Amino acid sequence: MTEIDQNLDLLAIGEVLIDFISTDVVESLREAEIFQRYLGGSPANIAVNMAKLGCQTAIAGKTGIGAFGQFIKAQLQFHGVMTEHLIMDHRVHTTFVFVSRTSGTPDFEPSRNGDYKLQPEELSEEAIAGAKIIHASTWPLSREPSRSAVKKAFELAAAQNKIVSFDPNFSLVVWPNYVEAQEVMRDIYQYVTITKASLDDSQRFFGSDESPERYIEMFHELGPNIVVFTMGKDGSLVSENGTILAHLPARTIDVVDATGAGDAFWAGFLTALLDDQPLPRCLLFAREVVEMKLQTVGPLPNMISREDIYDRLPDSPSALSGV
Repeated sequence: MTEIDQNLDLLAIGEVLIDFISTDVVESLREAEIFQRYLGGSPANIAVNMAKLGCQTAIAGKTGIGAFGQFIKAQLQFHGVMTEHLIMDHRVHTTFVFVSRTSGTPDFEPSRNGDYKLQPEELSEEAIAGAKIIHASTWPLSREPSRSAVKKAFELAAAQNKIVSFDPNFSLVVWPNYVEAQEVMRDIYQYVTITKASLDDSQRFFGSDESPERYIEMFHELGPNIVVFTMGKDGSLVSENGTILAHLPARTIDVVDATGAGDAFWAGFLTALLDDQPLPRCLLFAREVVEMKLQTVGPLPNMISREDIYDRLPDSPSALSGV
């Protein structure tokens, strides 16, 4: 095991890709005409955001060896993410996605290739053993062999009592077979210790007729001890072992770009969790980070002071309800 692997705060597994995001704010991708290139993929975004917050992070994924793959590797390294477990394969093409810039939930259209071709044997067991958090999203579960790669990583991590983090960002655009998605995600949840679901995610996965409290119960029933639930303008909730500990209202801000907001929130929450903060305080920290993202076009700023964020948090729980 290398020294880097021994000190990893986060190993993110899955899609690492190019986002082509519309330069203009549009209601739909159909209206977008001009796009700008960014490093993308939810696990990659979380790894980058946590690195900006001072964490030691790495990404395990697959790209091609061409210009897009080289761009991804350079961007990850520039932001301080370890790329020793990023596989650049001459037999595949780098996945890319066209995304609408919007103040709400963006729509997107992917062109997939290399991202789902990560093989289980290409994952480093040493990196899994050395990391404090193993994270993945729904995207790599939607196809083989990346599905088996994520399952292998989660099995190993759970056996070693790691924090296993899962983002159930299910979308029919990525995974058209809803029945298969239900079966695979329910199976993977047996290894998960913490999950962050948005209201949109929950409605797509479970159906649209339940309350936030019921969605949280349903996630707990699948396995994770901690459920974080985000509701956009209605704020966020955190629950542990079936008990909702806190509701954090959203604050009114000027939103200029919502793309990647969920990844910014989750990066903030996991960073505070690694700092041994109480779960309600992790929510407060995550809100600060996501507000930075919502008020920034493109990714988060390169330099983020973790200490400054903690200094801004209230000393009393008055900002929270349910605690």
